[in-house]
Amino acid sequence: MNAVNALVSDGFSPLTAMILSARGLSTPRDAKAYLGCDAQMPDPFALKDMEQAVNRVRLALSRREKIAIFGDYDVDGITATCLLTDFLRCRGAECVSYIPGRLEEGYGLNPIAIRQLHSEGVKLIITVDCGITAVEEARLCRSLGIDLIITDHHECKEYLPLAVAVVDPHRPDDTYPHRTLSGVGVAFKLAAALCGSQESVLRSYADMVCLGTVADVMPLQGENRVFVSRGLQLLQNSTRPGIVALMKECGCLPADVSAASIGFMLAPRINASGRMGQIHLAIELFLTEDPVHAEELAKALCELNRQRQQVESQIYADAIAMLPEGETPDAIVLADEGWHQGVVGIVSSRIAEEYCCPTFLICLDGDHGKASSRSYGGFNLFAALTSLSKLLESYGGHELAAGFTINRSKIGDFRREICRLAGEFYADAGPRTVLDVDCCIQPELLTIRGIESLSVLEPTGNGCPKPVLMMKNLVIDRINLVGNGRHMRLRLRSGNHSINAIYFSATPETASIEPGDVVDVAFSPQINEFRGERSVQMNVLDLRPSCAAECSPSTAGYPSLIAGTIGAAEAGALLPDRNTLATVWRYLAGAGPTIREAPLCLCRKIVRWSGMPLSLGQLIVCLDIFRDVGLLQTRRMRKYMLIDLVPLAGKADLTASRTMQTLLRAKES
Repeated sequence: MNAVNALVSDGFSPLTAMILSARGLSTPRDAKAYLGCDAQMPDPFALKDMEQAVNRVRLALSRREKIAIFGDYDVDGITATCLLTDFLRCRGAECVSYIPGRLEEGYGLNPIAIRQLHSEGVKLIITVDCGITAVEEARLCRSLGIDLIITDHHECKEYLPLAVAVVDPHRPDDTYPHRTLSGVGVAFKLAAALCGSQESVLRSYADMVCLGTVADVMPLQGENRVFVSRGLQLLQNSTRPGIVALMKECGCLPADVSAASIGFMLAPRINASGRMGQIHLAIELFLTEDPVHAEELAKALCELNRQRQQVESQIYADAIAMLPEGETPDAIVLADEGWHQGVVGIVSSRIAEEYCCPTFLICLDGDHGKASSRSYGGFNLFAALTSLSKLLESYGGHELAAGFTINRSKIGDFRREICRLAGEFYADAGPRTVLDVDCCIQPELLTIRGIESLSVLEPTGNGCPKPVLMMKNLVIDRINLVGNGRHMRLRLRSGNHSINAIYFSATPETASIEPGDVVDVAFSPQINEFRGERSVQMNVLDLRPSCAAECSPSTAGYPSLIAGTIGAAEAGALLPDRNTLATVWRYLAGAGPTIREAPLCLCRKIVRWSGMPLSLGQLIVCLDIFRDVGLLQTRRMRKYMLIDLVPLAGKADLTASRTMQTLLRAKES
C-alpha cells in the first residue's frame, strides 16, 4: 500500500498506481522508467561487427556496386527489407530487395537465391531478420565472390556464418544492452550507423520500425518503447502512400492507431502477402510513391487476406474433422495433402489454444511433409523436436513455434512419441490455462476518469500488457446473446453498483453461468461509446464461481500418485476424508447425470456450494475414486471434463478403489 500511495502522490491515478505497484514498480522513478518513451538509444556501434558492416556498405556505395537486401516474408522481415532498401537507394545505391518465396524456397538465405543474385551482378548481400544460421550459404557466397553482411535478431547456434560482418544482439560475445530488438530494429541500427544520426533515421522510418516491432511481438520496453511510440506518432500523420492506403482500406483511423490495431488490422494484411505467395505486393506497398498504385496494392492485400481467412477456415474444418472422438490427445498431429503451407501455422495456433495442447499440422507432398507447430502451456517445442530428431529430416524454431520436415512413413511414430512427451510434461505441469491478473479492484474505482487515466500505460503489448483487472463476488443480473448468439452481454451487480460487460466468443453454456450466479470476473476495462453516450464497460476475459472458502488450484502430489512414487506427506494431503467424498458426490449427483466443466471451475462451484475448502488435486482424486468403483466415467474434452454418472444398484465400496488403497498405503508407509 505504501508503493500505491507514493505513486498517487506523484500524480498517478489510484487505478494506475495499483496496476504499476502490482507489476513491481514501487517508486515513481521506477514507474517513469518503465513507462517512458524517451529512453536514450544506445550507440549503434555498440553492436558487435557494426563497424565492419558500415565500412563494407560505404565501400559498395563508393564503388557503385549492386547491393541486395535479403529479408523474410513476415511483417518484421518485410519492413526491415523495405527500410534498408529505401535508405540505400536514397543515398544513390543500386539496391534490389529479395524475399524468398515461402512455398518455393522456404525460410532464409538459400542457394537458389544466392545463385540468382550472383547472375544479376550482385556484389554484396545484406540479410535482415534472417541469416544467423546460414553457415553453408555463407560459404557459397564466398565461393562466388559475393560479400555477405548478416543482420538478424534470432538466437545463434554454436557456429556463426563466415561473413564480412554478423550483427545480431544475441551473439554470445555481444554486450549490446537491448537484446530484444526486432529484425527491423537491427536494420534501423545499421541505417543509423551509416547515417550518423539515429534521430534522422527515426524521423523517416519510425513507422516501419514500429510495425515490425509490434508484429514480431517484441517487448515494449526500453529502446523498443521509443520505436513504437515514435512510430505510432508517424502513423497518425503518415505521408507514405502505401501505409495511408492500407489504413484507409482496412478501416484503421489514423487518430486511433495503436499497437493493438497494428496487431489485429494492419499486420495480418501485410503478412497475407507472404502467406499466400505474393510477397511483391507488400514490398511495393511500402516502397511506392504513387498514391493510385498504393490504393490498388492495399485493396489487393485486403483481398488476399480475405482469401487467407477462407483457406484458414477450410483447413481448420478439415483438421477438426480428423480429430478422434472422445478424449483429446496430449498433442495433436494431423496431416493432409491439400493444406496450404503458408496458412497451417495460424491454424495450428488456433487449435492449440482451443484444445489446450501442442499442435502439429503437416502439409504432405508425396513421401514428404512440411509441418508447422505451436506450443501450449509452456511445452518446449524446440526441445521436444530435438529429442525426436531421428524421426525428422530437418527442424528449426524455438520453444513456442517450430517447423520441421518429415517422411510420411515416420508420422505415426512421431505422433506416438510427441504425445508421450506432452503427456509426461502435462502430468507435472498442473493446470494448463492461467490468466495473469494485475490486481483486484473495488467497483468504485471503475470510472470513466479512472479508465482514461490508464492511457499513460500506452503503448501496450508484450512487456507492457494492457491492464487485466478482477472484481470478486459479482451477481449476474442479466444475460443477453448478441452477434447471432456468438457473444454475451452481461449486467453485473456489486451492492449498489451495476456494470455492463461484453464477453466475446462465449455463451451461457460454454461459460457455465446463469442469472443469479455469483462470480469473480477478469476483464480489461474500456469506455463504450454509443449514440454519443460514454459508459464504463468490462471486456470479460474469463470468469469463475466466487468462493467463500479456500479453493486451491494445486495438484501437488497427483503426478507422483500417477507415477507410483507418492510419499506419505503427499498422500496425506491428497487423501480425501469421508466428509469430502460425500460432499463432492452430493454435488455431482445434483448436477448430473452429465457434467461438462473445466476441472478448476468445477472445484470452485463445489467450494461455493458447500462452503468447504477443496483443492483441485483433491477433487481429481475424488473423481478417480468414484471412477474406480464404477460410479462415473470421465473424459477430457478441449478445456473441459465430461463426467457421466453411472446408475448403480446398491452402495459402492469406496475402500475398494485402487486410488484409495494406493493413498492409504502411501500414507501409512
